[in-house]
This record gives sequence, structure tokens and C-alpha cells, in this order.
Amino acid sequence: MSRHILVVDDEARIREVVQYALEREGFRVSAVDDGAAALDALTRKDAFDLVVLDVMLPGMDGLELCRRVRATSKVPILFLSARSDEIDRVLGLELGGDDYLTKPFSPRELVARVKAVLRRTDDAPEEEAPKKRFTHGKIAIDPERHDVRWGAEPIPLTPTEFGLLSALLERPGIVLSRGQLMQRAYSYDNLVTERTIDTHVRRIRAKFRAVGGVDPIATVHGVGYKAAEAE
Repeated sequence: MSRHILVVDDEARIREVVQYALEREGFRVSAVDDGAAALDALTRKDAFDLVVLDVMLPGMDGLELCRRVRATSKVPILFLSARSDEIDRVLGLELGGDDYLTKPFSPRELVARVKAVLRRTDDAPEEEAPKKRFTHGKIAIDPERHDVRWGAEPIPLTPTEFGLLSALLERPGIVLSRGQLMQRAYSYDNLVTERTIDTHVRRIRAKFRAVGGVDPIATVHGVGYKAAEAE
């Protein structure tokens, strides 16, 4: 069955361009023009595989919608925005977005980014052996169930955050540069930037702090990141 994508944008022209580009690549697309309608669609049983979300929406904007969606769902979110300021991109990622594309954009780049995000969320190919559950101190990671816990407390990581944390904790003591993390955690995505890596690290740290956990990632200045000492 083709992947189902929800497009949320208040500009009819943008919705039409995005829908046409994605449907031409074989995706099934639903489109709405505001945050309330998107939230309603996302709470139905008909699950979506990805959301293309405009930041500047009437009423509930895209950032607020993302915040609400992330409270209950890990569905990948690709932000669209006419604002190119770095602070806006970082805020979108820190709220749980998986990627950020600035308007105007080419339909080809949009499709490439959608495919890259979806590849990061795919299950391992059938011919690969299932990855086993592993621990790092009080942190337990179950790749098959996409589950991360600090003791008994679940940590709600997005697929992107899960891939990054797993890449580090699978190799305790090994320092990975941002470039190596881009290759290991986002093996098919050459559109991820080093700045994006830093943003996701901050989000992972904040989620562990929120449940009383310690920082699972240590910064090695001038080099990259590694798993923090196990507690």
C-alpha cells in the first residue's frame, strides 16, 4: 500500500503543487488548510506516514500543532516555511520536526526530503537480522519496538532522535563526529546538516531531563559526540 501523507497549508497553490508532486511519485495524499483540521485528521484511525506542515497557519500555527501532535504521536513532520531565519528552523526541529524546507522550494527537493525522512523511519529490511534490545546503565533501548526507557520511564523520541541516540549508545566510548552521525543515524539522507545534529542532541537531552534522567550524550569539543558514562 502506498504511503499516506497529510499536507497542511493555507495556500491553495502550495497545497496543489505539493499534492501533485507527491502523487506523481506514488504517494497517497490528503490536504487540509488549517491546524484544527489537521489535528482532527491526525486523531482518526486512518494513520498518516508523514505530515508536510506549513509553519504560518491561521489560528493554530504549525509550531503549536507540532507540539500537540508530539504529545501523542511520533509521525514524521516536515516543516514548510517562508521564514528562513535560523532561529525559526531550530525552533521547528526542537519542537519535534524531522526536517525543515524553506519556501520557495522546488518540488524535486520536497520529494527528496520526504523520501529521506521516510527511509529513516522504515523498519529494517527483512533480510537483516532483527536488532536486539540493549542497555547502557539505566537506559534500555529496544530497536524492534522503537522503545527507549530511563529505568521504568519511557522517553518519547522521534524516529530521527531514536536513530541518533542508538548510534551513540551502541558504541560506548567511541566518539562520532557530526559527519559520522549523519552517515550512521541518517544512512540514506544526505540533506541533514551538522546544525540539525546539534538540535536533535539538545532535544534528546531535554527529554531525559524531563523524566529525571541524566544526560545520555557527552560532547567532545571540536570532535563530536559520544555516549555519556553509564549510570
